[in-house]
Amino acid sequence: MSVDLRAKHAFITGAAGGIGRAVTAAFIEAGAHVTAADINEEGLAALENSLASGGQLTTCVLDISDQTACAAVIEAVAGVDILINNGAVGMGVIRDDHLDNLVAMEEIVPAVWDRFVATNLSGAWYLTRAVVPAMKALGWGRIITVTTSMFTMLRPKFHPYGPVKAGLEAMAAGHAGEFAKDGITVNVVVPGGPTDTPFVPAVTKMDRSAMIRPEVMAPPMLWLCSDAAAEVTGNRYIAASWDPDAPVAEARAAAEAPIGWPGLAGAPVWPGGNPDT
Repeated sequence: MSVDLRAKHAFITGAAGGIGRAVTAAFIEAGAHVTAADINEEGLAALENSLASGGQLTTCVLDISDQTACAAVIEAVAGVDILINNGAVGMGVIRDDHLDNLVAMEEIVPAVWDRFVATNLSGAWYLTRAVVPAMKALGWGRIITVTTSMFTMLRPKFHPYGPVKAGLEAMAAGHAGEFAKDGITVNVVVPGGPTDTPFVPAVTKMDRSAMIRPEVMAPPMLWLCSDAAAEVTGNRYIAASWDPDAPVAEARAAAEAPIGWPGLAGAPVWPGGNPDT
């Protein structure tokens, strides 16, 4: 499957990390101009040095937990067609061995909780709020958000990461419905399991060779940005289940499900019947 994004501008957060680097490279290969944003200035420099971008790549040091900075950078960039909400902090900021020795509540200080919420949830909202007006004016936009598996969201002793990613998925579901009439699609893509990125610290006892490669995130994302996916919104895709060599219908059947928890929201208790959405 080949996707031509030569007329599109993609803004990718967390671009210096494992998934971000892979997605940035794939979008440049598809012809998009990419603004690669990350708080890690050295990582962005390494990204620039690793890609033959032909002028398609711009890097931007950005703390996505800063609302003012998010608004300013989107105003300066102007004309973002595709927003990839990938930037996040992981459980490694608490302890490197968090996968082998899970984190109890007593270890999570309020400042760490606040950092996770500000970066992993509010950052995506700040950027979405900043890009949507121009997308509405154009009648075209793609917002793709990286959440996590349902298991991780609900896993005991995997806070704050799990609950904050659940909030991110709920936010994406609401935005999919809100922006559908504006030509803006909102979908979620998840790796499908532990992924071989710096989010999984080197000290882990897990077998890195058995982990998902970050490159699997790119094919479903590219397809979601194509004209063929213009009416596709409100879905989640398990990237490890997407076969890039299969026909799109087969890849979708294996990887696609509704975003969030629509089955639980289908019969709300509401005076006078269903609420007006």
